[in-house]
Amino acid sequence: MIKYVGLFLATAPASLLLAQVARTERLRFAIFEALQIVGIVAIAIFSDWLLIQLGWKYVQERLNQLLVTTAQPWLSLGSSLIRLILRILLWSLVLSWVLQSVESLSPWHDRIDSITSFLLQKISVIFNTPFMQLGQTEITLNFLFIILFLSITVIFTSRWVSEWIKNRILIQLRVDRGSQETITRVVSYSLSFVGFIIVLQTAGIDLSSLTVLAGVLGIGFGFGLQNLASNFISGLAILLEHPIKVGDFIEVDGLLGTVEKISIRATIIRTNDSQYVIVPNNRFIEKNVVNWSYGSPDSRIHIPVNVAYGSDTVLVTEALLSAARQDPRVLLSPPPSVWFRSFGESAYVFELLVWINRPQDSEPIKSALNFLIEQELRQRDIEIPFPQLDLRLRDVGDLRAITRYYRRSTPASESAEVTEASTSVAKPKPKSTSPPPPLSDLLRNMSCFTRCSNADLQMLIELGTRRFYDVGEIIFREGDPGDAFYIVLEGSVEVRSEHLDQILATLYQGDFFGEIAVLTGMPRSATVRTLEDTILFVVHRGAVQRLLQAQPQLAEDIAHELAARQQVLQELGLAGMNGKGTPSLPPLHWIRQRLRTLFSV
Repeated sequence: MIKYVGLFLATAPASLLLAQVARTERLRFAIFEALQIVGIVAIAIFSDWLLIQLGWKYVQERLNQLLVTTAQPWLSLGSSLIRLILRILLWSLVLSWVLQSVESLSPWHDRIDSITSFLLQKISVIFNTPFMQLGQTEITLNFLFIILFLSITVIFTSRWVSEWIKNRILIQLRVDRGSQETITRVVSYSLSFVGFIIVLQTAGIDLSSLTVLAGVLGIGFGFGLQNLASNFISGLAILLEHPIKVGDFIEVDGLLGTVEKISIRATIIRTNDSQYVIVPNNRFIEKNVVNWSYGSPDSRIHIPVNVAYGSDTVLVTEALLSAARQDPRVLLSPPPSVWFRSFGESAYVFELLVWINRPQDSEPIKSALNFLIEQELRQRDIEIPFPQLDLRLRDVGDLRAITRYYRRSTPASESAEVTEASTSVAKPKPKSTSPPPPLSDLLRNMSCFTRCSNADLQMLIELGTRRFYDVGEIIFREGDPGDAFYIVLEGSVEVRSEHLDQILATLYQGDFFGEIAVLTGMPRSATVRTLEDTILFVVHRGAVQRLLQAQPQLAEDIAHELAARQQVLQELGLAGMNGKGTPSLPPLHWIRQRLRTLFSV
């Protein structure tokens, strides 16, 4: 016993030393394995951040720039799925690497490897087991996933090619927006159709085997999808015929708006209130469509105006035309016009017609013109009547009895208030202090147009224009062609003879000048400039020509009027004078000849 104890005491230090050394080696080995695992995980994390986070994000941003906006949500979904799959593969490889590198975990590697092989084998069996026979081709899940992947690739490729053609070719050629969208859609649909055919043929599907199935399904779906098929055919017709294009301002079924997109099934219209309305394509084939932008954007709008009976129709015409010419969005060519529509129940019914080149702004323009019309009518004291109703009483005695009863039952103070209120209501509206002079009266002040009727003067007023001149601005110079005459509406002008170097006259509101040069075709005999900010009413020679052609008898009156002004004709130095300074023809005959030559009357 003592021997064994002695032996134990002798060998105990050595055993403790060996155990300590063995424990240190295991610790060192464990630390080494832990550091190895940490290094592998760090490499995996860095690879995940560098390749999947930064690299894939850069690729996605580049694809977003190349693809259209509608395809970007699908790209985001596909990108998320691909990134998830890459991460699963990356961390699967990391796990496999760790299990293979760490000796203590090698048994787990064999187990996981066997389980993974078993699962992959079962998944392969599931994906490769045919569940349908289509002609000579067996349909499996693997086959469907391949077809789906290739179809998505075809769709993205066709859209990318069509957008590349639009951005790199059509925009450079300055093709209009509607044609760009049409060509882009046709190219995209054509490439998609051809790509699907190629994919099916490459996959080994015999398309001839689908004819019977397509015929059977076509009969069944034809009745249920009549509306969809109608919209599809209508969409093709719209894209090929171009009755409407993207960017056109149209009206269909009372809906006004701008065409934003034309697809196979429907068309998207943006209204003036920025509301997007999806309209089926068959509406554009079956209904009457007003395309305000077709050919030319110029369009005419109608504004009805009622005035009281007894109003001066020429003055009303002048007021409406004055309002139209104050809005810069109204085109001056063709000029605005006024129609006397009818005699209403309680008013004259007029209509102002103006031309605009932005049909989408027709409602704001109408509103602005209504404000201007009200202002012009108020300045000229033209009344806009209320609807009137005649009330006939059969028994006046009952009304008198009711009136007497009301007077007896009404207190004196209330009666005074009623009387005062009725008096205040009956007070006439104060008139404007300085109404503008009517153009019809100003035109009649000209001796050439004294005998013109209201209809004749209305023609000149419609075809004339108001023009503003700054102080010191030259209206025309001596020797310029006489293509228009002028009436001073506001301000003043100075008439100066250049060759005499003296001022001939100063003209103010209501005065006119330049009519002799217009009617005789002679150059201007003086220079006219403004002395202050001035508004002139300008009547061009074309307006006089239309008037004389419509009323040929006016030419004879004008000829007699001009022939009576012998001194003016001599001062003008008319052509046709002989060497002695007398006309080679009598003045009346000479002026008649000039009028026939200038105005074709």
